[in-house]
Amino acid sequence: MDYYSDKLSGFILEVRSNGGKSFHLRYKDKYGRLRQIRIGPYPDISYEKAKREALKRRSRVVVGENPLEDKQVKRQVPTVAELSVRYLAYVRTYKRSHSNDERALRLHILPRFGKMRLDELQSEAIVSWLGSKVDQGLTPASVNFLHVVLGYMFKLAKQWKVAGAATNPLDDVPHFKIDNARERYLSAAETTRVKAAIEACPNRQLRFIIPLLLLTGARKRELLDARWEHFDLEQRRWRVPHSRSGKARHAPLSQSALDVLAQLPRWDDCPYLVPNPRTKKPYKDIFYVWNKARIEAGLPDVRVHDLRHTAAGNMVSNGQSLYVVGQVLGHARVTTTQRYAHLSQESLLVAVDAGAAATGIDWAKPAA
Repeated sequence: MDYYSDKLSGFILEVRSNGGKSFHLRYKDKYGRLRQIRIGPYPDISYEKAKREALKRRSRVVVGENPLEDKQVKRQVPTVAELSVRYLAYVRTYKRSHSNDERALRLHILPRFGKMRLDELQSEAIVSWLGSKVDQGLTPASVNFLHVVLGYMFKLAKQWKVAGAATNPLDDVPHFKIDNARERYLSAAETTRVKAAIEACPNRQLRFIIPLLLLTGARKRELLDARWEHFDLEQRRWRVPHSRSGKARHAPLSQSALDVLAQLPRWDDCPYLVPNPRTKKPYKDIFYVWNKARIEAGLPDVRVHDLRHTAAGNMVSNGQSLYVVGQVLGHARVTTTQRYAHLSQESLLVAVDAGAAATGIDWAKPAA
């Protein structure tokens, strides 16, 4: 049975046969259709509170809004876990490193926010969560990647007009500052130790992978995914189809690199340069075997990416300009190559010292 208020039009108390009671507001929408929205059960909500809420919603009806429609939209807001399914399906269509996104979601984002609806996420909670990840030992760069994935999910959701994604809670959350200027260069003696370690390594492919990284300055993934069809040995050129900039680039090949390429084992129907001999597919990663080799060489701090730094450092220290080195490494911006400017200065100092010595005169002493 419905009991209507004589003070507020459409405000009713519904009494059911089992004794349950609840307050509702009944109204007509802008199309003249009769609508009813539940305010709350009695006695959980008092008559006075229910009346105030009914009055608030009634005032929205008067100006042409539809409270019930808003409530239905609210129910359509997906959870972060539900959005992640669509997100991963999308990034798999174009992003080669989509497995990193999947791992970030599975291990970090979904355990914390997966059950929450998009409009429930608050910037303050995200800031606190990201900070806790740093406290747990994740590097600032890794935590920033979680920021990027979650923020990009909201950006796409807004483009897709997903309910609850009108505001991106990551917009006001700053990234952690990181210092990417860490450079570690292998000396000639250290390079010799690396050579001995990889030759003793059970993984026979590592003895080719490491020299090629050192001799070409290539990124690890560029080499592991390389195919024979990308190499023009006569022109001494390697076409890298998918560089970090997203564009293809051509890397020159030194004679030493050609000598290593000539020693590579090849398998029928296998197009890859340095595949896993067991699967004939590219290695997913080489960290385990490289870690054993670098420890064996007494260089536990040397990363695979430091081989790229060493290649650049060797070229700069031997007189090559920063522009040339940037072209070899495929840097999209000059500022990226500028990190090697101090090495260029060292080679210039050697040059001027050699020039001064060639005069055969000590200019600081007065002439006899």
